[in-house]
Amino acid sequence: MDVIKLLEAVKSGALPIEDAALQLKTQPFDDLGYALIDHHRKLRSGCPEVIYCAGKTVAQINGIMKNMLENGKSNVLATRVTAEAAQAILKQYPDAEWNSSARTIVVRRYPTEKNGKGKILVITAGTSDLPVADEAIVTAEFLGNDTELLCDVGVAGLHRLLSKLDIIASARVIIVVAGMEGALASVVGGLTDKPVIAVPAGVGYGASFGGVSALLSMLNSCANGVSVVNIDNGFGAGYIASSINKL
Repeated sequence: MDVIKLLEAVKSGALPIEDAALQLKTQPFDDLGYALIDHHRKLRSGCPEVIYCAGKTVAQINGIMKNMLENGKSNVLATRVTAEAAQAILKQYPDAEWNSSARTIVVRRYPTEKNGKGKILVITAGTSDLPVADEAIVTAEFLGNDTELLCDVGVAGLHRLLSKLDIIASARVIIVVAGMEGALASVVGGLTDKPVIAVPAGVGYGASFGGVSALLSMLNSCANGVSVVNIDNGFGAGYIASSINKL
């Protein structure tokens, strides 16, 4: 809702004062019964509310998305979207962009402002880490950043990473996604003076405990400048990287 346009409508007589007052009451959020849509989040944090779709029905996702598109005046990002939910959303919104690897949907109705100061580099230890990396990339680009992907350069073949030092040096912020023992984040942290955001991936054999092993390794990193987000939290990494890149 645009408050200035609302006031202009009242002044011109196109909108009764009572209706304007009712709309202003819902300005901070809209109550859908199953969700409270926070339309002021972009004003407070620079990013509109993002729809986390896990655990939500298709009807709930569609209801939230419809409300945000009609009242939020911004593009919409949905994460952790199942293929079934994606097909239903695409029927409702043919212009939606579905990324099956990242499990994201983006509906663009407004130009994306490119306000990142540099490039966000996303590095994966292996190809199995790509879904989490793709979620980070979609998020960072949704927030107005340029990104680059460096895939499958894990410590099992360290020469692959060392051959890309020029790409690493060109980044302003680096996201490292790694499963197994999660050692790649420490290695990258020792090769750059840029902030490194480590994302433990839930891939690996039994003793990796679904990403817990990588999480603990990253938390215990001896490399300076390495911070850690939750297991498989590509969205969180992309969001933090964007915040840093805009400073």
